[in-house]
Amino acid sequence: MQDRLIYRRLLPYARPHGKVAAMAFFGMLLEASVAAAFTSLMQPLLDDALGARNSTVIAWLPVVIIALFVVRGVGVYLGDYGMALISRRVIADLRAQVFDRYLALPSRYFAERPSGDALTRLSMQVEQIGQASTEGVKIAVLDTLIILALLGVMFWHSPLLAGSVLLAGPAIALVVRFVSKRYRAISRRIQASLADVTQMGQDAILGEREIKIYGGQQEERERFAKVNEHNRRQHLKVTATNAMSSATVQVLAASALALVVFLATRPGELERLTPGGFTAFMTAMLAILPSLKRLTQAQALIQRGMAAAESVFEVLDEAPETDLGTLRPERVRGAVSFDNVTLRYSGRDEPALDGVSLEVAPGETLALVGRSGSGKSSLVALLARLHEPESGCVRIDGEPVQDYALAALRAQIAFVSQQVVLFNDTVAHNIAYGALRSAPRERTVAAATAAHAMEFIEALPDGLDTAIGERGSALSGGQRQRLALARALLKDAPILILDEATSALDNRSERLVQQALGEAMRGRTTLVIAHRLSTVERADRIVVMDRGRIVEIGTHAELLARGGHYSALAQTELSADA
Repeated sequence: MQDRLIYRRLLPYARPHGKVAAMAFFGMLLEASVAAAFTSLMQPLLDDALGARNSTVIAWLPVVIIALFVVRGVGVYLGDYGMALISRRVIADLRAQVFDRYLALPSRYFAERPSGDALTRLSMQVEQIGQASTEGVKIAVLDTLIILALLGVMFWHSPLLAGSVLLAGPAIALVVRFVSKRYRAISRRIQASLADVTQMGQDAILGEREIKIYGGQQEERERFAKVNEHNRRQHLKVTATNAMSSATVQVLAASALALVVFLATRPGELERLTPGGFTAFMTAMLAILPSLKRLTQAQALIQRGMAAAESVFEVLDEAPETDLGTLRPERVRGAVSFDNVTLRYSGRDEPALDGVSLEVAPGETLALVGRSGSGKSSLVALLARLHEPESGCVRIDGEPVQDYALAALRAQIAFVSQQVVLFNDTVAHNIAYGALRSAPRERTVAAATAAHAMEFIEALPDGLDTAIGERGSALSGGQRQRLALARALLKDAPILILDEATSALDNRSERLVQQALGEAMRGRTTLVIAHRLSTVERADRIVVMDRGRIVEIGTHAELLARGGHYSALAQTELSADA
């Protein structure tokens, strides 16, 4: 039933290509027909051409053989090309759907799963589905047609002997059934191990500097050796199952062959069959054996694809971000409120936010400070609905954020994170990214100038049109952060979130960017997460958080005079930078 459900879901991907599938099936039918016709030629070849020396048969036999192989070549081309055409289309469509779903899934999904698993589903597993739905199906269809055609030849020459061969059918079917179940179980484990291999490779590549500096090469080798060995063993189990099933099928076929020889040498059958007829029968039977072997081996391909389909459909069945809001304001005023908000991450007992209530006036600059893990980033993430609160309500201009259409809500917010994300594209396209792509060039230059990024952009080989490599690898940390700031300035949103936005800047760059941010903050609601005193002390109000709760609120001077949490932080983390 599970297989039928999976095939039913895969069918719509192939249905638009019905004409190509019909062409491919016709090609496989030609190939199977030629296999049967060629074995049938054994009788006239032996009885008429070689035995009776019939000149007519001798004349037409070579022509027929050439014609058959021409027809077979046409059939092979139609079958192979047609199935490959469907395969690549199915893979492209599935991959596009998975990618689209990744773009629509909530942040929680990616926080709870390793990125290697997501990448494996998008690349390797989708490829396996395409192979199963085309290569595996082609083998199953073509070899089934060949077996049926050859059985027809065998029944034509001797129904008794052909019937004896069919006695091995139920036993072979049991072998295929057992092999299919085993392949499915092993395939699931192979996919899990591939995800582990991908994840470890990704970690090693992204963390290569830390691995070298801290001497972690041996530890990484040992960790990778474990997952690599597990993957190797699972693949060996597939090979062992293949070999066992092929050997079993060969023994069953040999038993059927022995029975055929025994029955063919009985007096009644021996007198009825000519040497050519018996040879044609035996040739057809021996030609069936490779097809039976391929059918059992094709199960590995098909079951691997079925296991991959289960995994990929799990992604497609994941619920996307809830987007039921209808509010689409052109530009909000920027009043923000958090009303008794609680947030708890999956797998954690302690809440990240515990009953937080806070009001932010339009145009106000609010600084959030506190130790790591106190809930600062979690609080601002709720504003853009990157996370959903367990209880409580977040509002913008008095309206719950759930009442805004997601795109309209996020259009009101510009965000700069400590973890700068840049794409493998040009400088200009990284600043004017996404919905900003249509921004005039002069606005892009103005934003880069305001973020004090033009001073290094102009030194690049192609200026704004310079490709910066994967994750902005051609730039320094400070340069990457200034590009992210330029992107936020270009958006010109009424709400600005700065999460350690100047952490990677040197003192000179920070002073310049602080001036730019001073201009950018004017007239818009700004939430600043920072440890640096120079960033925090200019805020209209400072909110001190600890263990998911607000413990102090006030201005820089008020909180220092109070001698509480903020004063202690200022004397350690904040004052150290000052």
